[in-house]
Amino acid sequence: MKLNIIKWRKAWWFISSTIILSSIIGILISYSKFNAPLKLGLDFVGGTRLQLQLECEIQKKCITPIDTKIVRDILSTRNLNDNTIQVLENNILSIQTKALDVEQRTELQKELNNKVGKFDPETIQIDTVGPTIGWELFKSGILALLVSFLGIVFYLSVRFKIDYAFFAILALVHDVLITVGCFSFLGLFASIEVNSLFLVSLLTIIGFSVNDTVVIYDRIRENIDRFSEELPLSEIVNKSVNQTLARSINTTATTLLPLISLFLFGGETIKYFALALILGFSVGSYSSIFIASTLLAWWREPKLSNIKLRS
Repeated sequence: MKLNIIKWRKAWWFISSTIILSSIIGILISYSKFNAPLKLGLDFVGGTRLQLQLECEIQKKCITPIDTKIVRDILSTRNLNDNTIQVLENNILSIQTKALDVEQRTELQKELNNKVGKFDPETIQIDTVGPTIGWELFKSGILALLVSFLGIVFYLSVRFKIDYAFFAILALVHDVLITVGCFSFLGLFASIEVNSLFLVSLLTIIGFSVNDTVVIYDRIRENIDRFSEELPLSEIVNKSVNQTLARSINTTATTLLPLISLFLFGGETIKYFALALILGFSVGSYSSIFIASTLLAWWREPKLSNIKLRS
C-alpha cells in the first residue's frame, strides 16, 4: 500500500484543525465551569475522597442503586456544596469534597449509613490531600511538561535543523492539545477527573510522538541527500513516509493492544491513565505521519526549488 500523503495534505490539516478547534472550545467551557482547563481531581485541588460500598452489594442482595439525590441532600445540610458525587460499578459511592477531619468524616459516614444504606466498613477508602500539596503537584507537573518541551527542542535542533524542530514541536502541541481537549469533554459530560497520572500520560505521549516523528524525519533527510537531484521534495516526503509507514503502524498497534486491555479490564486507578495513552498514541502516530511530514514539505519545497534554480 502506497499513500500519497502530500496530495491530501489539506484534508489532513482540515481534520486536525477541526479537532483542535473543538478541543479549544471544550477547554474554554471547562475553564468557565471548573476554573481550570480540565476537571481537576483530588491530587491537584486538595480535599477528601470517600469511597464506600453497600454491604448488600457484597452479598449480591441489592435491589436498588444508590440514590445520589439523597447523598447530595446530606452533603448540603453539612455545608459541603462544592462536591463531586459518583456511583461507580458494584454500588460503590465516591464522594469528593473539601478536606474533612476525622470527626466530620465519622459523622458523615453515620448519616450515610442511616439514610442511604449500610456500607461495608472493610471496603471504605479515605484519601485526603491538602490544597497546598495539590497546588504544588500541579505546578511541578506543568514545569515537567515545559522542561520536556525545551529538551526536545534542543535535541531536535542539534540533530536536525531548526525548522525540523519547529514542526516536530508543533506536532507535539497538536497531540497534547487534542488529548487535553478530549478529557475536558469527558470532565464536562462524564465527570471524569484528572490526577497526577494524567500529567505522566502527557509526558509519555510526548516521548512516544517525538520518537515516531524523528524516525520519519531521519528518513526524509536521508532521501533528500540521495534523491534531491532526481525527485521533487513532495515525492521524497511521500517516499519517506511510505518507507516508515509499516513500522509506525506496527509500533502503535502493538502498543495500543495492552493499553486497551488495561482500559477494559484494569482497575479504576489506571483506567483513565490508559485511556489518555490510547488517545495520545493514536493522535501522535497520526500527527507524525500526516502533519509533521506534510508541514515540513510545505515549508521546504519552495526553498529547495530556489536552490535548484540558482545552481
